This record gives sequence, structure tokens and C-alpha cells, in this order.
Amino acid sequence: MSTSFRRKVAAVTFAVLGLSLAGGGGIAIAQPQALAPQEAVQPAARGTNAQPPVTAESARKAKAALKANSTLIATTSIVVVNSNGTKARGVGTVIKYGVGQYEVQFGHNVLAGTFVATIGRADACCIPPAGEISVAPRLSTPNAVFVQTRTSAGSPTDLGFHLVVHLS
Repeated sequence: MSTSFRRKVAAVTFAVLGLSLAGGGGIAIAQPQALAPQEAVQPAARGTNAQPPVTAESARKAKAALKANSTLIATTSIVVVNSNGTKARGVGTVIKYGVGQYEVQFGHNVLAGTFVATIGRADACCIPPAGEISVAPRLSTPNAVFVQTRTSAGSPTDLGFHLVVHLS
């Protein structure tokens, strides 16, 4: 093959690829006629992802836990929480705010930690109910984690869970 033919083939190939990626070249994309209502885009049951405000009692307990503990180099904390917000086993203090909303406080700062949570039961019986779980650092509380549980449809619900916090 001649060099000029190879260059032409390469140029045509890049042109076709560019037109395909840009939506040209005979490719048509259907556009919706009207915007979908907000309810169809995001289920209303999910509501807001905002955390409830920190209560004075929660802030007092968090400060007391930080004062009571010494400095840690690396640690892994594990806690198992029942659906009603009581601690089944592990370390930490659990505060239940509302349906599916929990705060787990530890005796040390966890802001730089890795949080892993899963829906689970405290006993050895049965498979836990289906659902969703979210975990995040607790706002304004450096030694706490916020956990939110929902049904598979996205509605807040009380579910038991297992939480692991690793600091390195």
C-alpha cells in the first residue's frame, strides 16, 4: 500500500469516528417532547439526604466520649445495631433520631476513617430483610457516623445493621 493511501484511510477513519461521537454522520437521537415530572425522575419517598440537626444531648455525649479516650494510632471499630436503635454488641453509643436514622458515636475522632455498613441482624438466625443503607460522617460531630436505612423502594424504615469504622 502506498503511504498516501494509508494516510487517507486514517483520515477517513478518524472523521467517521469523530462524526459518530459528535452525533453526526446520519445518527439520529430522539429527544423527549416534554420534560418528565420531578416525581418520575426521583421517587418522592427518598426525600432529602440531609441529616437531622445535632441535639444538645448528642453533642454532650460526643464531647464526653472524646475526653474519655486516649489517642489511637490505628483501629477498627465494629458495632451491631438492632432496628430499634439499641446496640447489640460492639463499641460505641447509638442514638436513634427518627425512622431509619441513627448516629453511632465512638471515643475517638473518625473523620479520616473508612465507613462500611450493611443491613444485618444481631442474631445468627435468618437472612436480614432487603433494603438500603447509607453511611456518612456525622455533621458537627467528629467522633460519630450517621447511618440511614431504607426499604428497597427508598422509604425510610428501621433496619438493623452492622457498621465497621477503620482508621489507619
